[in-house]
Amino acid sequence: MTQYSTQAEVGGKTMHFSMGNIAKQAHGSTVVNFGDSMVLCTVCAAKEPRAGVDFMPLTCDYLEKTFAAGKIPGGFYKREGRPRDHETLMSRIIDRSIRPLFPKTWRCETQVIATVMSFDVDYPTDVCGLVGSSLALTISDVPFAGPIGAVRVGRVDGKLIANPDGDQRAKSDIDLFVACSRSAITMVEGGAEEVPESAIVDALLFAHESCMPLIDMQDRLREEHGKPKREVPAPITDEAVVNRVTELATPGLRHAITVRDKAERYAAQDQLKADVMGALKNELGEETYADKAGIAKEAFGDLKYNAVRQMIVDEKVRIDGRQMADVRPIACDAGLLNRVHGSALFQRGETQAIVTATLGTSADEQKLDTLEGFSFKRFLLHYNFPPYSVGETKFLRSPGRREIGHGALAERAVERLLPSQEAFPYTVRITSEITESNGSSSMASVCGATLAMMDAGVPLRAMAAGIAMGLIEHDGKIAILSDILGDEDHLGDMDFKVCGTEKGITAVQMDIKLTGVSRETLEAALNQARDGRLHILNEMKKTLDAPRPEISKWAPRITKLKIKAERIKDVIGPGGKVIKDIVAKTNVSIDIDDDGTVNIASSQSDMVEKAIKMIKDITREPEVGKIYLGNVRKVVEFGAFVEIFPGTDGLVHISDLAEKRVNKVEDIVREGDEVLVKVTSIDRQGKIRLSRKEAIGQKVSD
Repeated sequence: MTQYSTQAEVGGKTMHFSMGNIAKQAHGSTVVNFGDSMVLCTVCAAKEPRAGVDFMPLTCDYLEKTFAAGKIPGGFYKREGRPRDHETLMSRIIDRSIRPLFPKTWRCETQVIATVMSFDVDYPTDVCGLVGSSLALTISDVPFAGPIGAVRVGRVDGKLIANPDGDQRAKSDIDLFVACSRSAITMVEGGAEEVPESAIVDALLFAHESCMPLIDMQDRLREEHGKPKREVPAPITDEAVVNRVTELATPGLRHAITVRDKAERYAAQDQLKADVMGALKNELGEETYADKAGIAKEAFGDLKYNAVRQMIVDEKVRIDGRQMADVRPIACDAGLLNRVHGSALFQRGETQAIVTATLGTSADEQKLDTLEGFSFKRFLLHYNFPPYSVGETKFLRSPGRREIGHGALAERAVERLLPSQEAFPYTVRITSEITESNGSSSMASVCGATLAMMDAGVPLRAMAAGIAMGLIEHDGKIAILSDILGDEDHLGDMDFKVCGTEKGITAVQMDIKLTGVSRETLEAALNQARDGRLHILNEMKKTLDAPRPEISKWAPRITKLKIKAERIKDVIGPGGKVIKDIVAKTNVSIDIDDDGTVNIASSQSDMVEKAIKMIKDITREPEVGKIYLGNVRKVVEFGAFVEIFPGTDGLVHISDLAEKRVNKVEDIVREGDEVLVKVTSIDRQGKIRLSRKEAIGQKVSD
């Protein structure tokens, strides 16, 4: 196989591509080198179509090998296990970006794999994974309407940056991952620091411009080295059957697609379809109908698809009767679960989420083992989509890509609004249970998460809400839809989820099927989304307009205490003996930072006070001139050793026991006695000199 290589420059950084030397048996492969990052991207497709399927059988996997960062996996087996969330999210992003670019009739099992072989934190491997996957498809024999490019966009001090390094990403107030074709932005995923809509539009157009060198490079390689594409079977059709389905279905179609209740609407459409197919079967005969059933059913689906789109664009009438910018009725409740730290119910139309907030300590943080190293995550949002939410039965499994993706979007939308760990030293876990669904369930999770945290007493910087926007282009006309239904998502040309506060945007996710979207259309969609978001926030405020003044009585109270760093070992004790004893006696949770900050957590304030006293007793240091109530631990001929607090004692010389002459120590004190003593001196070796004589008539110092 011929070996060849090329390069493209994006944002002042050069991305290198080599083909024909690795994974030569794959139908398409490329190695992407970006800085010291290296990603191998491959594509393979089955020779024959998969029988009995009416969808594109595509699998996309993005894999991060720990050897890429010079690490050995943790765990017993010492090999990579289930994908990390970032791998799952990137696999989903690759799928979302390339799936619309395959022919509608392509039914051959197709697999795209992007494997991170070397990792450089300043050169994003996820960008390499998507660009490399597009290039592998472009030069392969698999039919693909690409190429596409990808870029990560940041903004530091008002300046947009393509593929920012680690330090720049940490300072950015915008963090977007954008995929683009030559004519359009096709996929967007990311977050922002409450930025205005115009800033997001600027970032998207900047991303599109930045991707052009990558697309030019792929087009050039396709012409020079690309394999001939496989033939795609033409769709099988029968004009007479299509026309007859249209005649039979049209009279009842308008009613079937405009029933407002989701279940009733589906039932009406199913009944109409059954009636049409039954009539067609009677006309054609059972044997002929069996050959034409697939064509007839597809024709019915196409008819419904076009009828809904035409109705929305031409008549400005939506499926449920709303105007283009209308948001479905909203109902909210907070505090509905009695023993939960914070809870909320958010309903918008036929989409409903019960969202909970649980507060924990730093011991509850999630430890992440990534290619960048170990880190800890104090905010978690988990999204669950049980089958009953759409009236279906299905085996319950671990979270799928969709659930992880929706949860990550909602998490990005609210994470930046949390107070700092110094101001609010809690770990926060949000769980969104979707109990009904008819579109925008991830956006309902954003709204419910905000209310649940406020109900728990989390002092959020601002309230956040989310709205799913849609777009339909038909016969050259465009309609922008607010708060789309599930059907409008399926039948539309754009799914644009926008989250944010009254001030600006905090998260976006967009998938576009169109070949191009103008700046004016993007601005119109974002401005309409802003109006919808402000309406939703106002509805939420009717239930709860500010965080509760105190955290839930069921949540642990975290009290901070500062000790000297050199005294940490005294609190922990040999083998953790001391701290375990404190926990056993008080039933509190104790976390100690390296700087000496002690966090004590419990819902019982008296136990917290007890633990604080025990720690203070261990770490207290004597002060000259202070009066202490001590315990006589040992009597000797020349005086008594008195413990003024646990682990610290000093000597009361016989001459300092009383104002008069003392012949025998036992005449004044005995072992076990409690006595008031004053610290008179502390020498360089830390030896403490005490006086009972000078403490007589005094009170214990504060």
